[in-house]
Amino acid sequence: MMRVAITGASGLIGSALVPALRARGDEVIRLVRRAPAAPDEVRWDPRSGDVDLAGLAGVHGIVHLAGAGVGDKRWTDAYKAEIRDSRVQGTTTIAKAAAALDPKPAVLVSGSAIGYYGDTGDRIVTEESPQGAGFLADVVAEWEASARPAVDAGIRVPFARTGLVVSSHGGAWKRLMPIFKAGIGGKIGSGSQYWSFISLRDEVSALMALLDDDRYSGPVNLTAPTPVTNAEVTSAMGRVLGRPTLLPVPAFALKIALGEFSQDVLGSQRVIPTVLERDGFTWNDPTIDDAISQAAAGS
Repeated sequence: MMRVAITGASGLIGSALVPALRARGDEVIRLVRRAPAAPDEVRWDPRSGDVDLAGLAGVHGIVHLAGAGVGDKRWTDAYKAEIRDSRVQGTTTIAKAAAALDPKPAVLVSGSAIGYYGDTGDRIVTEESPQGAGFLADVVAEWEASARPAVDAGIRVPFARTGLVVSSHGGAWKRLMPIFKAGIGGKIGSGSQYWSFISLRDEVSALMALLDDDRYSGPVNLTAPTPVTNAEVTSAMGRVLGRPTLLPVPAFALKIALGEFSQDVLGSQRVIPTVLERDGFTWNDPTIDDAISQAAAGS
């Protein structure tokens, strides 16, 4: 049994990770930004840098998932600053807290994203690929660099570069599912852009592997091994849900509706999880049909 602290425990991924850890017998401590209301809650404030270190005493590992949702709001200058600051300030705060603990935790699994690679077209990218261009690529680079206090303290720090999480409970698929179930879904833009996805249960399994396995350190792509184009996603949605997929969403309409964020929806990232593959990770949902079927069943 491990004692594990989690930020972002109420988010899409955190709310699935917490019960999975508890199911295997781990003690989970949830970091919250308000006054604690339950015995398993510990206060932290990423803006001020304050953390209740006493409440984290004896933790073996920390999983840091907190951050403002990239697609939650239109990208105004103010919201772009919130996206960046929530990640950089939060990671700096939790990394410093981890370094200050005595004994120190063995591992800090730090949330990250495949946005690091920018728009890669149909070119395959791996953990060894360089940083791409664009707002999200710059944010992810700063986000990961913010974990330096933990790295310098000798704590193992894997960066969970997560792809598009397929789930009916949040993220892109929470919006896509009702549209496609209504029979009015279709490809986005040209449909040729690659979407590197992962099912929610595989995301949770991968995070637990990063937490448990000493081989994981540095960037790790959390995606399925078979990235697909948006047109292939559209076809899979039609197959799994048994609905027509004839109505494409024009690129200009997305740009009007989403503003700058549309660049990332229309962008292409063909990401391969070479580190997970190398270390023998087993996916429950390796294909897009598998992942969508799992989401359609309620995950």
